Amino acid sequence: MATDDETEKDGETPPAEPADEGQEALGEGGAELATAGGEATSQLGYTRFVYAAYFAGGIGIAFLATKIVAGVWHLVTKKWPQAGEPTDTYIYPIAIALGIGVPLYYWRKASSRQYAEEVAEELSKVTWPSKKEVTNSTTVVVVTTIVATIFFALLDQFWRFVTDKVYGI
Repeated sequence: MATDDETEKDGETPPAEPADEGQEALGEGGAELATAGGEATSQLGYTRFVYAAYFAGGIGIAFLATKIVAGVWHLVTKKWPQAGEPTDTYIYPIAIALGIGVPLYYWRKASSRQYAEEVAEELSKVTWPSKKEVTNSTTVVVVTTIVATIFFALLDQFWRFVTDKVYGI
């Protein structure tokens, strides 16, 4: 087996060794974390965002389904009054079925799940700005907007004054 020095010369990185015996490597999208007691615990890594996105998508679909089904039902009752008014007894089960079924369909579809995982992986690589950077940038934008607003308001008033004098109004 090659030593660390020989491996680095070959351009390969040496395999990472766990920092603690209780620490173990996890599968795709996983992360490593050892607790103070030495027990191995797992985090989902970037895949937790994929799960959250599918969950939020399901909730959004269910919400939209309630509105769409109620709206369609209302239109149907205008044409066929015997259908009755839309009731939650029928609308919510339909919405729940769609809210569960559509995300499950796309979760089982390998291409859409792979796409979602790739997006989440790329987003996990993003270097997000610190709170101070966001605050400073927001301050610059707000101040610039206020200055530009004042400038254009004064310019507008100036040109109104000039055109009033020119046209004698």
